[in-house]
Amino acid sequence: MSTRLAGRPPAPAAASPLADAIARLQRDLEAVRARPALAPRTAKLLSEGVPKMAKKVGEEAVELALDAVGGDRRAIVAEAADLVYHLIVLLDALGIDSAEVAEEMDRRRGLMGIAEKLPKPGAR
Repeated sequence: MSTRLAGRPPAPAAASPLADAIARLQRDLEAVRARPALAPRTAKLLSEGVPKMAKKVGEEAVELALDAVGGDRRAIVAEAADLVYHLIVLLDALGIDSAEVAEEMDRRRGLMGIAEKLPKPGAR
């Protein structure tokens, strides 16, 4: 484990408001698949497939980055919500549950002391 954060207590297991919102969205996606009329825009996105979903993740990430540079807190929160929504829709379409992402983040925390991006092989 990295020494920079060594000795930190384990992350709390309690759910966060964001984790709760993601879990609700995952349940909502199941409902929309069963009854597309519940959320026609989401149903349309689901029907357009992974390439469209992936494109939307990229677009929302860029919009969030631009708003972050601009410093408009309200716009940042809105774009962050858009990004999380599109990310969860994409992961769901790929059969990847948010729990798998959380497990990877926990694995990284165990290796690095924080759930940051791992260095590329051979990088110092």
